[in-house]
Amino acid sequence: MIATSGVTLQFGKRVLFKDVSIKFTPGNCYGVIGANGAGKSTFLKLLSGEIEPTNGSIDITPGERMSVLRQDHFEFDEFEVLRTVIMGNKHLVDIMDEKDAIYAKPDFSDEDGIRAGELEAEFAELNGWDAEADAAKLLNGLGIGEEFHYQKMAELDPSLKVRVLLAQALFGNPDILLLDEPTNHLDLASINWLEDFLAGFENTVIVVSHDRHFLNQVCTHIADVDFGKIQLYVGNYDFWYHSSQLAQQLARDANKKKEEKIKELQTFIARFAANASKSKQATSRKKLLDKITLEDIKPSSRRYPYIAFTPDREAGDQLLLVEGISKTVDGVKVLNNVSFTVRKGDKIAFTGPNSAGKTALFQILMGEMEPDEGSFKWGVTTTQAYLPNDNTEYFEGCELSLTDWLRQYSKDPDESFVRGFLGRMLFSGEESLKKASVISGGEKVRCMLSKMMLSGANVLLMDEPTNHLDLESITALNDGLIGFKGTLLFVSHDHQFVQTIADRIIELTPEGVYDKLTSYDDFLADTETQERLAAMYNKE
Repeated sequence: MIATSGVTLQFGKRVLFKDVSIKFTPGNCYGVIGANGAGKSTFLKLLSGEIEPTNGSIDITPGERMSVLRQDHFEFDEFEVLRTVIMGNKHLVDIMDEKDAIYAKPDFSDEDGIRAGELEAEFAELNGWDAEADAAKLLNGLGIGEEFHYQKMAELDPSLKVRVLLAQALFGNPDILLLDEPTNHLDLASINWLEDFLAGFENTVIVVSHDRHFLNQVCTHIADVDFGKIQLYVGNYDFWYHSSQLAQQLARDANKKKEEKIKELQTFIARFAANASKSKQATSRKKLLDKITLEDIKPSSRRYPYIAFTPDREAGDQLLLVEGISKTVDGVKVLNNVSFTVRKGDKIAFTGPNSAGKTALFQILMGEMEPDEGSFKWGVTTTQAYLPNDNTEYFEGCELSLTDWLRQYSKDPDESFVRGFLGRMLFSGEESLKKASVISGGEKVRCMLSKMMLSGANVLLMDEPTNHLDLESITALNDGLIGFKGTLLFVSHDHQFVQTIADRIIELTPEGVYDKLTSYDDFLADTETQERLAAMYNKE
């Protein structure tokens, strides 16, 4: 068990946490959520002891081992991959090193023999004889084949280093596991493996993630960081979000049909508890949800941007024809004879192993890059708006205020209109006067979304639109695109985002294009898709 008692953390005049007392118990997985800058990652650093609280204490049950997903990708460059994983259990590694040092002595004494015997007993108690096999199993589960196990960490691609550090955190069955954005740089198969691993993990897990599907699959509780406090809620992210929205509606309509709202909330709790039996965390989550009362549900004070795309005019039936497009980037063929037709109202998610290929396709369709072969043709009634993966050129060196930046793209140049629009995107008061060049990654994406909304386009192209956004903005964007009446082409690694929006999946692979009119979950469940993914995964 790990608990905080009266923890306060203050940097200068800024109080990040104040008098936080919270207990995390074994057998549960806690998803830490909160707006960007709320202190989620900082809270994990407090728990790990990396930083000290201004006041209060962090208490861990004596004898329990904590494991942390490390963020320094160069810390273990001198070590082999397999040894790096085993280093997740420092005590075991210390025993191994001391044993080796004793056995390497040319003048082995009786005292050395006694000490070696003690170490061997402790080594066996820690399952040391299975350490290499256990480490290899974790690496294989995360898509790192045996050909990498004895390479130095310095030789690995950065995306593989991240996976090794995750395997290190998971190694040796730690009592407390702290994970900060563990799904970053993982492919679909690795994320599924991690979900299964954590669902069967019997100790305490505390995880920060912006991946709603992942939080829904693994979490028994949500720890909501808001206004310097942390409030625990039973259930996964979806339960927290929907129940808090219902409670907020109940609070707003306190004098209007109160009994009806209460009944609606009670029905929701009961329905969600019943559905929990279908999840990977079924038994523990359902038992917890069965005990929830109305008093346990509190309105969220979180602010959500208003995101809605309204086309100025309806597009005709002829949307887009793509024929035989191929493209080589930096000597690598990223698109190979790509052909497809887009119909009015399609919401197409582009998937596949090569992110450069999907980005190149969107850049070609927007006229930012020429194909090596092939052609495309937009319908004459279409208008396009584009959210690129890299928006640097729109903001770098720009000395305009956000109001003036957005005014460039607005048909109504009136300042009150532009500032009102920015307010709906959570840039209120003084924030709308900030220079465009100094805003954060998430703020830049919200500005780009504002630009797209003002365009009135009937076709949207979005390349990883959830990157840099907090959960609130992701949820608002998700809802806005579900309600969009036009045509959408997008790329995303957010499982829930794709599943709830797309009605068609186009997978781009080196062998060709796989085009299915289906939902994302059904696409993944398709036998042909699973065989392709397995082949690619084993190849990697």
